Parts: sequence; C-alpha cells; structure tokens
Amino acid sequence: MTVTQRTNRVPQEERTRAMRARLLEACVEVLAERGWAGTSTTVVSQRAGVSRGAQLHHFPSKNDLVVAAVEHLTQARRDELTAAVAALGERRSTGAVLRMLADLFTGPVFTAALELWVAARADDALREVVAPFERHLGRETHKLAVELLGADESRPGVRELVQATLDLVRGLGLAATLGDDTARRARILDQWALTLDAALDAASDAAPAPTPDTQES
Repeated sequence: MTVTQRTNRVPQEERTRAMRARLLEACVEVLAERGWAGTSTTVVSQRAGVSRGAQLHHFPSKNDLVVAAVEHLTQARRDELTAAVAALGERRSTGAVLRMLADLFTGPVFTAALELWVAARADDALREVVAPFERHLGRETHKLAVELLGADESRPGVRELVQATLDLVRGLGLAATLGDDTARRARILDQWALTLDAALDAASDAAPAPTPDTQES
C-alpha cells in the first residue's frame, strides 16, 4: 500500500466510524423519544441527517441497526456509570450513592434501554441480542455498587441487600417514565439509605457466610 493510499484510507475509516456513530446515537434518541414501535430506519436516518442510501449501506435492515444499537447503548450506559462515579468523588455516603444510581435509572439512556426490554419480551430474536448485554452490564453494576457502598458480601444477606437496592432504583426509574415523581423518589431514597445503613451495619457484626467448600452437603 502506498503512502497516498494509506493517507486516503484513514479519513475514509474515520468517516465510516463517524457515520455509524451518528446513526447509532440517533437510534438511541429515537428509541427514548418514540419507543420501539416508533423507531424505523427511515426515522433514524432523518434524525442522523444522513441519506437513506447511506443508512442502508451501513445497516441494511432495522434488525442490523438495532443489534448494533444495543451494543452502542450498553456502552453508553457503561460510560454514564463511569462518569457518574467519577463525579461522585469522595462524597460516597449511602444517600449520595443511591441518588447517583437513581439518576442513571431515570435518564434518557435508561429510557431507551427500557424500550428495548419491553420489545424484547415479545420478540425472541431481539431478546437473544439484548439479554446477554443486560446480564453483563448488570454484573458490572452490581460489583460497582458493592464497592461504592463498602458492602461485604461474605456476610449473610448482604448480596441480596445490594441487589434489592439496584432493583429499587430500577423500579423508581420505571415509575419516572409515567410522570415526574422527583419528590416521592427523594423520600424513598432517603428512607432506604437509613434502612440500608442499618442493615449493612448489622450484617457486619454477623459471622461470614460459609463458602461453598465449607457448607454442609
């Protein structure tokens, strides 16, 4: 390959990546605003500001676009989580951690993911795409919540407390899609922070849970 060919290839690769990114970001926006039923390749191409032909070149069908968008959306949620933890800094009280998590589960990125969950319930092909990403991201989020809360999962019930916390903020996020319940959500989070602190403190005084090697058969 000549120097000229290499020089020409790099901008083309960059343009391709930029075009795909625009289409995927537009797909996430449309999912959040219009839901699964209102998301089409035509609407997405219009939102991205690209021609129908260009969109079809990168994603020939809605299925191709959605598969790529699921991966893109998962990474966007991962990036959001990383940024939120960084913004949290050292102010890692239980209340602050819960508010940070709740904010993530009430934002537009989560709303877009929720649309995919609902659609996947009745679409086997979509569920096969969405489920593995959700399981992986769920494990990552759980691990991070354990670290932020300073929870010791070797203590009985602590793993379940952390998971219950994530289920709670996810449920609050779902409720937020039906209307603004900011004040109610704040009261619930404040009370759960007190409850969770007390439960984690009590668990820290308990004996560690037996490991699989030491459990009775």
